[in-house]
Amino acid sequence: MGKLLFRGGMVVSGAGCVPEDVLIEGERIAAVGKNLKAEDAQVVDVSGKYLFPGFIDGHTHMDLEVSGTVTADGFDTGTKAELAGGTTCIVDFATQNRGESLKYAVDRWHEKAKGRSSCDYGFHLALSDWNDKVSRELETVVSHGIGSFKLYTTYDGMAVDDRAIYEIFSKLKALGGIAGVHCENKGIIDGRLEELLKNKGNRRSAAHYPWTRPALAEAEAVNRVLKIAACVGTPVIIVHLSSKEGYEEVRRARERGQQVFVETCPQYLIMDRSRYCLPDQEARNYMIAPPLRGEEDQKVLWKALAEGEIQTIATDHCSFTRAQKGAGAHDFAKTPCGMPGAQERPGLVYHFGVNQGRITIEQMCRYLAENPARLYRLYPQKGVIAPGSDGDLVVWNPEAEWILSAANQQSAADYCPLEGTRLKGRPEQVYLRGVLAARDGRVVREYGGSYVRARTDMPVGEI
Repeated sequence: MGKLLFRGGMVVSGAGCVPEDVLIEGERIAAVGKNLKAEDAQVVDVSGKYLFPGFIDGHTHMDLEVSGTVTADGFDTGTKAELAGGTTCIVDFATQNRGESLKYAVDRWHEKAKGRSSCDYGFHLALSDWNDKVSRELETVVSHGIGSFKLYTTYDGMAVDDRAIYEIFSKLKALGGIAGVHCENKGIIDGRLEELLKNKGNRRSAAHYPWTRPALAEAEAVNRVLKIAACVGTPVIIVHLSSKEGYEEVRRARERGQQVFVETCPQYLIMDRSRYCLPDQEARNYMIAPPLRGEEDQKVLWKALAEGEIQTIATDHCSFTRAQKGAGAHDFAKTPCGMPGAQERPGLVYHFGVNQGRITIEQMCRYLAENPARLYRLYPQKGVIAPGSDGDLVVWNPEAEWILSAANQQSAADYCPLEGTRLKGRPEQVYLRGVLAARDGRVVREYGGSYVRARTDMPVGEI
């Protein structure tokens, strides 16, 4: 592996854009500066292009067993989609099913990913069982490089009660870990599903889906989780925030002095609940949890991003085929919830965010690279273009125009939620640890991904 000298581009960081050269030697960045010299390096002319650090997707579900099926994308196709879009590292949810040890869950996810991933990967650990044995196991898990965890307040088989949340928060505080929480009130959701069945006699129409998971159900769970975290005195992450009401709960907690990190997703910024009014077969393709909301929610989320009040934009990539979505043909409650989005995320954020003046290019870098690297303690190995960091580089062409289409996506899902959408700005070249891995949406180097350990010796919550 030789040397690459990227000349003529604008290096992007959370602090600004600077016309600098970047020298990569082997797998690492060797130097960043003006007019760099390296006689034996291959020169890559990136004039007129932005140079981003490789993007990080901190919320993915690859090869996940859920709703009686398995996601369409495993680490094979899913990480190709990520890489094609400019993402060089994901943090996937290794999931402990009830009755399983944490070691079994983590080992299983390593088996799923090893040798099949085309981008680098780390793990969160999703907890569904809580007892003294699991509590003791957490110490080993953290010592082996997993520092972030996932809790659910809904879903049969995954939801943990308030006492478990309190005890898990307390244990993670002692170990230096942090939890992200899927916040929706299970009682409200289950009650409304039953109410709809009684009143309508069936649950065929996906148009009723968002009513069963209202924004207030998200807000209630956000409020409750934040109050529990306050009792423990620990920071917490609210994942895939979708609503104005949920954000208001975060804002109030911060006014009380709490440290709260927030993630949202492109789907909540760009698509709205009108998708559920499409014919049922198509509407089910947009069934995600929490559901798509309204235009007012989008405005609130974009404003929060512009003000730096949301820390990361992730995908919640959880893909299914149309046939898999068809499990809900007679009862939408049986539809597996989730959508593809791995490949589109950077392009959507650039086009609808930067190009349309909602956020700056520096903020895009923070939300897609720098902040997730810090939050999940991959920094400075990931998330920054700096000497010593991994040679993960995205050469971004701000003038390139392209159209989203299932025909051109790497995901195994057979539909594209934003089919036909024209975007301006895309990754022209994607380098993974110093090697060209994708070009113009096509993967040119497969299965080069490696496992990345979180630096659990670093303090939690330094963004």
